[in-house]
Amino acid sequence: MTFKAVIFDMDGLLLDTERVCLQAFEKACHTLGIEFLEPEYLAIIGQNAQGIERTIRAGYPKNIDYPKLRKVWMHNYHSVSEHQAIPVKEGVIELLEWLKSKGIPMAVATSTDKRLAPIKLKFAGLYDYFESVTCGCEVTHGKPDPEIYVLAAKRLNIDPVYCLGFEDSNNGVRAGVAAQLQMVQIPDLVIPTKDVIALGHHIFPSLKDALYQLKQDI
Repeated sequence: MTFKAVIFDMDGLLLDTERVCLQAFEKACHTLGIEFLEPEYLAIIGQNAQGIERTIRAGYPKNIDYPKLRKVWMHNYHSVSEHQAIPVKEGVIELLEWLKSKGIPMAVATSTDKRLAPIKLKFAGLYDYFESVTCGCEVTHGKPDPEIYVLAAKRLNIDPVYCLGFEDSNNGVRAGVAAQLQMVQIPDLVIPTKDVIALGHHIFPSLKDALYQLKQDI
């Protein structure tokens, strides 16, 4: 892997937020008397707000009151994410410190909105590692579309082909590959599907394992 910069997803990769978000969604469903459909929920991981709404509406009954569901869901989620640090995933600090020591610029490309993403990164003590944070609300098309990764690379002033991308979700990997990044996947709640594995990117069980490989390559 030859690269000049690194672009990270955030939720489920740097921060152990996906379980918090799932629990908040499940609690909202129970509150509103809606059946919790786990496969449909897992399909939204990595998408921005517009993509999430499309996926939920497609998988749930047509008469679902999505605005009400999202309001309760986000209330549950924000009551945690806006007021306390969410744990970082295994190997995060070690990887960020190693890249920093090498003088490699880093950025975040997350489906989370522009208001919340910095809050979560600052609570976790990660914000200052990154030169920029590109969010889902800043692009027209969310992951798996490549737009967010193209924009993140542009903000670093580095061609996407010279960027290493880290993702946990299948949608995120698809986005990164389409943007021509060299992708590394660290699966979280969703395992890589056959079509995603066929993309030929690197897959590791943790960022710690990915760091070990990077040290062998450089």
